Parts: sequence; structure tokens; C-alpha cells
Amino acid sequence: MLKMDEIQKRLLREIADLHEVPEGAYNIRSNSQSIGRRSSANIEIVSKTDVSGMDIHIKPGTKRESVHIPVVLTQSGLKEVVYNDFHIGEDCDVVIVAGCGIDNCGNQDSQHDGIHRFWVGKNSKVKYVEKHYGSGEGKGKRILNPGTEVYMDEGSSMEMEMVQIKGVDDTERTTVAELAAGARLVVRERLMTHEDQRAISTYSVNLNGAGATADIVSRSVARDRSFQKFDAKIAGNAPCQGHTECDSIIMDQGRILAVPGLEANHVDAALVHEAAIGKIAGEQLIKLMTLGLTEAEAEEQIINGFLQ
Repeated sequence: MLKMDEIQKRLLREIADLHEVPEGAYNIRSNSQSIGRRSSANIEIVSKTDVSGMDIHIKPGTKRESVHIPVVLTQSGLKEVVYNDFHIGEDCDVVIVAGCGIDNCGNQDSQHDGIHRFWVGKNSKVKYVEKHYGSGEGKGKRILNPGTEVYMDEGSSMEMEMVQIKGVDDTERTTVAELAAGARLVVRERLMTHEDQRAISTYSVNLNGAGATADIVSRSVARDRSFQKFDAKIAGNAPCQGHTECDSIIMDQGRILAVPGLEANHVDAALVHEAAIGKIAGEQLIKLMTLGLTEAEAEEQIINGFLQ
């Protein structure tokens, strides 16, 4: 493994499931510095010269390859903005693993704003995994503001797994996407907040070509005094199909706001939004408690299953 301390290693395990140097292309960033990088024959990683960040070029026809670009912060008070651009050629099938972990044991806020832009070539298939995690006993906040832009060519598909389960005090997650004919976007967001945390998720998707489809589903849990907002808009500008869904559990004094947005600009645009917010059902708790679990243990079992 690269030269890292135990905190950095733990953060990498949490956000990218990395226990050793990954196969294929990678760039590992720690406290605003690259501590390890490797390109492959088909995936080239190049540093930007005008701003902090990278250009990742994936050659046409690249299949069954991956690139890992995790970020960890362990210095209290560190704030950074990073721009990473992915140029994915035609007829590819690749996995991209990102994510950021912050361990803040100091009194100053630590913040990472990661702006990721994707140009997905014709008939290419991309799986994108982004996990966020926070830890540390300091009074300083752990702030993560991911921005994602996706530009999808004809016949391409992208599956996005967006996960934030623990320790992030404040986040504004913004995703915009433009889909050409036959393109397909699938988003699965899983989110949990507690104490006084705040999480804002905003999606804006334009279905511009015939046969384009989008399916955006968020599952979340708001505990203690935390606040969440899910704001999803799909615009159908051609014969297309779009679906958004917000399914949330509210606990304690938590607050959740779901804002559906559907804009049909073509007579054959079929758009659907679903939203459900509620507490854990009493009968679910009772059933698990009859099996010997305490009420707190039953709640955790239900929440873990819900967020899978």
C-alpha cells in the first residue's frame, strides 16, 4: 500500500473499499496532494494546469477496466475545490470509483468540493460509485459539496451510486445531466443524517433525445434534529421516459422536504414522480422485538435494511 497512516487507510476502506493499491488506473489524493497515481494503456490521468484537478481520458472500446480517484482529508481547517473531467470514448464499459472521507479532530471546518464532469461517448456504459464519509471528535465541521455534470451521447448508459451514511455535517449535492437519443441514466442515492446535520440533494435532468430514459431514486433517513431536502426535476424534451422517487424515514425531530419537478415539453414525454415520508411502523418494531431485539436494535435493523 502507499505510505499512509492508519486514519487515511481507514477512510479509504470506508469510501472506496480499498485495502491495497487498486488494479488499473488510479489517483489517490490526501490533504490536497496526490500521494499515488497510475495510468493504464487505455486510461490516462493528467493533472490540470489552470485549476486543481485532473483530466481522465478513456480510449474508445475500453472494456472491463476501472479507475479509482478517492480523496481523504485529515487536516482540520483544510478547504479545497477540485475539478475532475472524464472523457469517455465510444463503445466503452468501465467502472469509476470516487468518494471523499474527512476525519476532523480539530476546531476548524474541513471542506472538500469535488466537481466531476462526464462526457460519455456513443454506446458506452459507465458505472460511477461515489461514497462520502466523515469521522473525528473535533468541533470543526466536515463539509462535502459534490457537483456532478453528465453529458451522454446516443445509446450510452450511466449508473450512479451516491452514498452518504455517516459523519458529514453539511452537504449540498448537485447533479445535472443532458441525455441524447436512447441514452439511459440510473441514479441510486442513499443518505442518512443525524444530530444537526444538513443535506441538500438537487437533480436537474434533461431528456433531449427520442428514447432517452432516467430513473432517479433516493432513500434517506433523517434522525435527531437533522434536515434533508430532495429537489429533483426531469424535463422531457422528446419522446422519453422519466421517473423520480423519494422514499424517506423520519425520526426524532428530523425534517425532510421533497420537491418534485416534472416538465413535459413533448406530447410523448412520460414522466412520473413518487414521494413517501414517514416514521418506522410500530408493527415492524414489535415483530423484531418479539425475536429478542431491543427497540434500539430493531430500529437499526430496519434502517440498515432500508438503506441497502
